[in-house]
Amino acid sequence: MAGPGLDRNFNRFWTGESLSHFAVQLGAVAIPVISVEILNASESELGYLNAASTAAFLILGLPAGAWVDRWFKRPTMIAANLVRGVAVAAVPILYFTGLLQLWHLYVIAGVIGIATVFFDVAYQSFIPMLVGTGVISRANSRMEATAQLARLAGPALGGLLLKVISAPLLLLADSLGYLASWGFLLVTRDHEAEYRAERPAAPRRNLVAEIREGLSFVVRQPAISRITLASFLSNFASTATYTLVPIVVLRLLGFTPFEFGMIMTLGAIGGLLGAAMAGRVARRVGVANAVRFSTLFGALAVFAYPLAMLMEGKAVQFVVLIVGSFIGNAAILTYNVTQVSLRQRLCPPHLLGRMNASVRFIVWGIMPISAIAAGWLSQLMGVGNFLWLTACLGTLGVVPLLRLHRHIPA
Repeated sequence: MAGPGLDRNFNRFWTGESLSHFAVQLGAVAIPVISVEILNASESELGYLNAASTAAFLILGLPAGAWVDRWFKRPTMIAANLVRGVAVAAVPILYFTGLLQLWHLYVIAGVIGIATVFFDVAYQSFIPMLVGTGVISRANSRMEATAQLARLAGPALGGLLLKVISAPLLLLADSLGYLASWGFLLVTRDHEAEYRAERPAAPRRNLVAEIREGLSFVVRQPAISRITLASFLSNFASTATYTLVPIVVLRLLGFTPFEFGMIMTLGAIGGLLGAAMAGRVARRVGVANAVRFSTLFGALAVFAYPLAMLMEGKAVQFVVLIVGSFIGNAAILTYNVTQVSLRQRLCPPHLLGRMNASVRFIVWGIMPISAIAAGWLSQLMGVGNFLWLTACLGTLGVVPLLRLHRHIPA
């Protein structure tokens, strides 16, 4: 059914997510600082940490989609945010009691990852249930634009706060962000119950059959399968790169946490532009070209990291990293808004959870493998050599999209 559009009810959800994104971004610099500067994590240990945070998408990604299609989306998101808020709060508690070790971060990252699987699958299926089908792209653009505003201000402010408070204490903002989203979701109302009442109840099948149906749809739907393969290739390369970014910026290039936050913040301006302009870009050049070119520019932006390692002078390195981050964020957000809206439009409502979970299983499931490979191979090859390799691999993501326009309905 078609909902009322971007009404007051949507604004409640939007407000909660906006507060959550801003608070979470305040703590975005904290985990790299804790792991690299406080706990002295090596490249391989950073790989394990990143793997722990995304392993749930590989292990639970497919059944989560089938379960979320059976469950109501809003209660699922409420429970997931409560778990994430409590888990993050454990880090400062362990630190101030003198107990915090790197393995604690692995466990906490794993718990947050499990909750995030269910939240994200439910979230992408929730938007069509919250707003009318004609404004899905507009709703996604607003949500992404707000997330980018948070990325714009949060990391720099977080880096600045690290001058006066400890990184573990800053993570309390992260916890409060999840709890803010939890609170606003409690008072948000959606149209899922009405939608379910309007369509006949399908007979309950076993979990494997439901998973197979969602995965089969992703593989057989021409546009979605091409986007999924492109995301798989891009994510493998970019995850390997971004696993090592804290080592590159904080240790090898010697930037401070505040400077690291500034790089993230100034780069986020590009993401804000990408989120705000995604709809206009898609209308101007076509959805297929918007997806294609944003994939290509996102891959090219990753070259900024190995390039900065070759440069002399911190000012030049700083500019290179900011430009790369700006272009990369603009491309990623344009890609995300455009392809997510397209997938939501092409997928039948009763398959949304399984479709989103199947896509996440494929494109996020590769991330823990990539993160572990990054830790191991960078120690064997050297960080700089490895980053040149992953940057080159990332450009392969555009190949599956070369004929995407043939499979998108007018």
